[in-house]
Amino acid sequence: MTVAERLEHTLLKPEAQVGDIMRLCSEALQYNLGAVCVSPCYAGLARHLLNGSSVRVVTVVGFPLGADKTAVKALAARMAVEEDHVDEIDMVMNLAAFKSGNYEGVVEDIAAVVQAAAPYPVKVIIEACLLTDEEKRIACGLAARGGAAYVKTSTGFNSGGATEHDVRLLAEEAAKYGLKVKAAGGIRNLADAKTMLSAGADRIGTSAGAAIAAAEA
Repeated sequence: MTVAERLEHTLLKPEAQVGDIMRLCSEALQYNLGAVCVSPCYAGLARHLLNGSSVRVVTVVGFPLGADKTAVKALAARMAVEEDHVDEIDMVMNLAAFKSGNYEGVVEDIAAVVQAAAPYPVKVIIEACLLTDEEKRIACGLAARGGAAYVKTSTGFNSGGATEHDVRLLAEEAAKYGLKVKAAGGIRNLADAKTMLSAGADRIGTSAGAAIAAAEA
């Protein structure tokens, strides 16, 4: 599989306009990228633009803080799959609950989104830059208990993005549960993407998907 096929071409900036999403999807088609990742308000547009292609449509839930109530997250996921026909959901873990030690609440939150999105896969963003290494390992286990398919490093909206160390740690831990890893945040060139894939990432989330694919071609 090429690097391009593992890329999720991402545009989650709050000021993104319709023309930006159209350009994103056009680039994804041009370079045969694996997916686009867009805000919920643009998920339906992305589905329309990419319908009939191999490019998957991914949207986010509870983004970027993870602090929405579980029922809100579940409803957002259900609307995304039933109304916008997305292929995957990237949800932000309830970081407040996690940091408070309410691990059961974290699992319930994830499970509700997984159930609402079924049968489509859910990736859990753990915001690794805010966690210790031990907390990252714990978060992997909680994501698995909640039925997620992936753990994802970062939203890209906090103090740090994906690092080789984090991806390697998460990949090692995730393998124990049959989970995969999506690296996202600060991955801007082909060398970065290859580093993350070599460290164990299965997917790469990046706003530089077209540039990375062009460099690989």
